[in-house]
Amino acid sequence: MRSRRAEHVADTRRALVEAARALFAERGYAATGTEDIVAAARVTRGALYHHFRDKADLFQAVMAECAAQMSVRLVEQETRREAEHPGDTWSLLRTGFQSFLDACTDPEFQRIVLVEGPAVLGHEAWDALVEEHGYKLLADVLGQAVAERAIDDLPVAPLTRMLGALISEASLYIARAQDHAAARAEAGAVLDRMLEGLLRR
Repeated sequence: MRSRRAEHVADTRRALVEAARALFAERGYAATGTEDIVAAARVTRGALYHHFRDKADLFQAVMAECAAQMSVRLVEQETRREAEHPGDTWSLLRTGFQSFLDACTDPEFQRIVLVEGPAVLGHEAWDALVEEHGYKLLADVLGQAVAERAIDDLPVAPLTRMLGALISEASLYIARAQDHAAARAEAGAVLDRMLEGLLRR
């Protein structure tokens, strides 16, 4: 009995997140009402407030899920590249940055995480996402690149933060542009050129 109840609770929460994610991506946060979400999820309003404090709390769960899934995707891509080209962390670093910029053109990720996220939850929520899903991976790759003497022997902690800020600004530049494809190409060219400055001479 407890197992079935737990499954029902989990299913209800899953339905709410999935419904909200689709609506937030399509309409945006402000244009999506809680009544729209519960109708799409086929649950009661009480169920929504059982799982989430309010619409903003539900949005935060949706944004965290989008960011986590994108992070997993990028890690899987980099793992495949590393297996194909072992010992070439410099190329891994460059392609990893470019892969993230590609992700910034994904309409759902773009709207929920890049555009709506900071507007709805504030920049602290955005910073927390970068901290959770970006800095650890970036620091690991940078540390490996330093160890391989591919890049200059710089302190990894501040380098991680500064490059994180750079990629964050690049992602917002793409998301806010009228022509996303053109902005992505521009940001990619600038970012790649700036990364070249790290190469060990």
